[in-house]
Amino acid sequence: MSPNEATNNMAAYKFWKTQPVPKFDGKDDIQQGPIKIIDPDETPKDPYPLLDGFEWVTLDLTEDNNVVELYNLLSTHYVEDGEGEFRLNYSPAFLRWALTSPGWQKEWHVGVRASKSKKLTAFISGVPTKIRAHDQTVQVVEINFLCIHKKLRSKRLAPLLIKEITRRCYLKGIYQAVYTAAVVLPTPIASYRYFHRPLNWLKLYEAGFAFLPLNSTTGRQVAKYHLPRNTSIPGLRALRESDLDALQHLLEQYLARFDVSPKFTKDEIRHWLFHEEKKGVEQVVWSYVVEDAQTQKLTDFFSFYSLESSVTSHSKHDKIRTAYLYYYASAFSSTEDGLEARLEILINDALIVAKKADFDVFNALNLQDNALFLEKLRFMNGSGELNYYLFNYRMPPVRDAQEKNLPLMGRRGGVGIVLV
Repeated sequence: MSPNEATNNMAAYKFWKTQPVPKFDGKDDIQQGPIKIIDPDETPKDPYPLLDGFEWVTLDLTEDNNVVELYNLLSTHYVEDGEGEFRLNYSPAFLRWALTSPGWQKEWHVGVRASKSKKLTAFISGVPTKIRAHDQTVQVVEINFLCIHKKLRSKRLAPLLIKEITRRCYLKGIYQAVYTAAVVLPTPIASYRYFHRPLNWLKLYEAGFAFLPLNSTTGRQVAKYHLPRNTSIPGLRALRESDLDALQHLLEQYLARFDVSPKFTKDEIRHWLFHEEKKGVEQVVWSYVVEDAQTQKLTDFFSFYSLESSVTSHSKHDKIRTAYLYYYASAFSSTEDGLEARLEILINDALIVAKKADFDVFNALNLQDNALFLEKLRFMNGSGELNYYLFNYRMPPVRDAQEKNLPLMGRRGGVGIVLV
């Protein structure tokens, strides 16, 4: 549904009409800043009433049993494709990584249990961070993992979950949020499309994820997506903890070019991007830097995270290992001279690293500078879209990555935030 189509169906958005979000009709004052000034004294101190037979719960994700409960809910009732053949499979390690970033609050891991069985039936979460919106720095909560048991989706639990986590954030003094959704709500600041780059095309074909084009063969498709065995950029190596200060500087300079971007602290960079090798600890994020041999300075960086999809209706393959392009940066952005060619080489090396790590497909949105390399590196145009939203904050429009008539350099996305 496009924003214009949704405008004609505003009655379906009764809840969002009550919330401090930009309206579809565009009649809001475009002056940047909060839409509504929140008075903390007017924020309810007690949770909102729930349906009979259900109760609020706060999940402590430092406890294994709570992580397993959340995993079980998401693995059967969260994101899946339209035919129900593929379902995102968030591992316990991934959930801890995504939900316990620096400054995390246990109170923002909000669940709903059935009172009798004590079974977890719904969940929503938030983690704190700062973003830069044009020239302003805003403290926000990243809202994620809104999930409701399939049998309860007619009970209007989603608005209650959103209101409850909003209440809890207000009590902590944070009044703005950033979130994404596949559906169009009032009102996206930007919309992006998913792209997929096969790394193991034959497996994707056998699992029903990829299709054989007319007048082609499986051999041709395998050859089309073949990658070199070795990376090509001299000085490419895994991120070390001693790199974090230099990486923060490189990433900060790079992300400042976008209309909306994160303002990472060093601790956040350590959490989101650095994987410390420990026995028995599942790796969630892969990060690599390029170190100049003469100056020992970091010139480039890329990262991706791992998120499997369960294959629900196939006998030969039960999962697809997916690498998602995360953050990257290049010193070539300082003048943009040669940036397009550099990113093509850099992300091609990311594909090679992911292939060596036994990933089957590499996913990316067309935000950031991704338009500069997606087509050249043979990413397939996906069917899924992701809309970005700000809660209780308005800002002028960001650059539109969907404009096909612009040259590549003009089709870059205005959003530099990648939400997991």
